[in-house]
Amino acid sequence: MEKQVPAIVVVSSANAEALQQTFLRYAAEYRVETAHGLAESLGLIQRLLAGQTPIAMVVAEHSLPDAGGLVTLDCLRALSPTSKRVLMASWDDWSLAREELGEAKATGRIDLGAVIPRGPRDEELHASFTDLLSDWGWTSGSPIVAMVKVITPGPDPEVNRIADFLDRQGIPHHRFAPDSPHAAEVFDELGVDPEQAEYPLVKIQSMPVMVRPTLSELAAPMQQSGRFESEVFDLVIVGAGPAGLGAAVYGASEGLSTAVVDADAIGGQAGSSSMIRNYLGFPNGISGMRLTQRARFQASRFGALLQAAMPVKRLELGDPRTGGHVLHTPRGEVRARSIVIATGVKYRRLGVDSIEELVGLGVNYGAAASAARDCVGCDAYVVGGGNSAGQAAMHVSRFARSVTILIRRADLRETMSDYLIREIAANPRITVRANSEVVDGGGNGRLEWLKLRNNLTGAQEKVGAGALFLLLGANPHCDWLPAEIQRDEHGFVHTGNDVAKDFWIDGVPPEALTTSVPGVFAAGDVRAGSMKRVAAASGEGSAVVPLVHRYLASLAD
Repeated sequence: MEKQVPAIVVVSSANAEALQQTFLRYAAEYRVETAHGLAESLGLIQRLLAGQTPIAMVVAEHSLPDAGGLVTLDCLRALSPTSKRVLMASWDDWSLAREELGEAKATGRIDLGAVIPRGPRDEELHASFTDLLSDWGWTSGSPIVAMVKVITPGPDPEVNRIADFLDRQGIPHHRFAPDSPHAAEVFDELGVDPEQAEYPLVKIQSMPVMVRPTLSELAAPMQQSGRFESEVFDLVIVGAGPAGLGAAVYGASEGLSTAVVDADAIGGQAGSSSMIRNYLGFPNGISGMRLTQRARFQASRFGALLQAAMPVKRLELGDPRTGGHVLHTPRGEVRARSIVIATGVKYRRLGVDSIEELVGLGVNYGAAASAARDCVGCDAYVVGGGNSAGQAAMHVSRFARSVTILIRRADLRETMSDYLIREIAANPRITVRANSEVVDGGGNGRLEWLKLRNNLTGAQEKVGAGALFLLLGANPHCDWLPAEIQRDEHGFVHTGNDVAKDFWIDGVPPEALTTSVPGVFAAGDVRAGSMKRVAAASGEGSAVVPLVHRYLASLAD
């Protein structure tokens, strides 16, 4: 079936003409519809949804004849929860509306509050609209043209893994059933019958069809790796989250030959965050995928070489004046004069066998955008009390009928940022269940129920569940490091004054982000004592580069 053109719905009254003029530029690619109040907009939204028209954004004027603009957006959100919500006030109304708009943004009731333009070409406002539409397209919409086609007959953990990787890489893709016309083209190329095929099948534009590809096989056609075979890099960064990308941007921009390798998608754990609202310079928030994608493009522009799906199995320390340190990967050796460890952390496993068996079948570690889109109409559960869990709950609530956050503590205040706590409290689809943990779960081929235990009383309850998102804290990615690099009892890398005195040189501790091995540095969540925040990680990544420069300069002395 042909994809419907997404709609932008504008609800206005006194300033209808000005708002209609504002959205004229979007009419070529969106269906711009208007209504003059709450009652009319409710009917309009219902007709659009009945016609399978996705609604990308709803814009409401602050003052409307039959209800306030904020109340109107709340009502329309119940019908179309994935739509972006914008509340706009006239200049005359702004002084009265400003406080309400500020509170609505702080509690997540709207995505943007703005002044109605008094003239053409308010480009700052249109930049905000474009950001919202871009975020909607990646998290809620489906691509018009899919760069990658995934053929699958039904639910499959392998398909979810592939979709998550492609989402975080920012690569448009779409799933097709074996009986679709798109699948028929793939079967013709392979020369196999759909009933005999092994799934999933992946088709990347004009490239040969891949059968059940690994992430490395999936990433290989999209990357260039020739330099790895012949070059000793000034700097190799292991891990492509905010810390690794920050180091890549500053290292490459300051003239260091720089390479970044990551075992998974470029962007790290932050790349799967649905919305980061407290990152400097993005007042309306930005998704983790879009933030890390911009950083990836920025690093590449300065000449950094970035490789996804390239895990480091072992680090062999060497002489940086000759062959350098050697990073052993499944795709060959990578040599470096200096190294930044920025592998971040991974979510801890729940440790319940019945739940582990359903990973990829309704159970998810992290909150991939593709998994959230599969939650339409279901009751979802999020386990975890940190910011990642809060962001996941907010995002999943756009699709699921209900979202329950399960935490072992009494409340969220010790572990979650205040802005997220306020957004969760204002979201009618989200509830928080304290002193609770998951002890069992099951279903017929995918998750259908969970058993929860109150850790104060021991009482257990069986609940229906269509999805479970596990965000259980952090374990560092450090198994590949040699014993010479000192770590704490949890495996996080020691740097600076935290390094044991046995590793100090002439009684002087290593510099702030330097490990127990000169020329090997650590930044971001993998470092012992780090803040475990995106902004802090990207700051450490940039701050490590001057230390790298000083170290490389010392080799020439």
